[in-house]
Parts: sequence; structure tokens; C-alpha cells
Amino acid sequence: MSITIFDEPEVQITSVIFRATPGETRLESYPKRMVLDGREVNFVEQGMRYLVQKGQDLIKLFDVSDGQNDYRLRLEGSNRWTLVGTKVAA
Repeated sequence: MSITIFDEPEVQITSVIFRATPGETRLESYPKRMVLDGREVNFVEQGMRYLVQKGQDLIKLFDVSDGQNDYRLRLEGSNRWTLVGTKVAA
């Protein structure tokens, strides 16, 4: 297993899914597909979702997997996605 930390390239999220938070009726969106370096990656597993406050801003972090590799994505504002890092299966 190797972990790669990126210079946080911006990625394009081309599809999202919605799920309800347990015990609540409000739906939350999660990334389902991204394009990175011209390659499409489909996520089959959504892991943890973190909400971090940075000064006055709220940043959302998402742990997702394509079934082989794990990705951590960051959402700032309403639509600026960056890839924070990956964990590649050996």
C-alpha cells in the first residue's frame, strides 16, 4: 500500500448521489464520479465525511473508494473540488 499526497489538483465531479443522514430527513450529497487527468473514476464506496471550520469558511472532506484505491476529496465553497490524497492498493 502506498499513500500519495498531491499538490491538491482541482478535479471535476461529474456525478453525485444523495443519502439521508441517519436519524434525519435532510439529504446530503456525496461525490459519485470524478475526472482526474482526463481519466474517469467511479466511486463504489462512500466512507467518512468531515466538516471542518477554517476561520469563517466551512470545508467538507470526503473519503471515497473506487473499489481498489481510496481518495480524499475536499469541497470548498459550492463547487471547488480538490484531490487531497490517495491510498493505492499494493
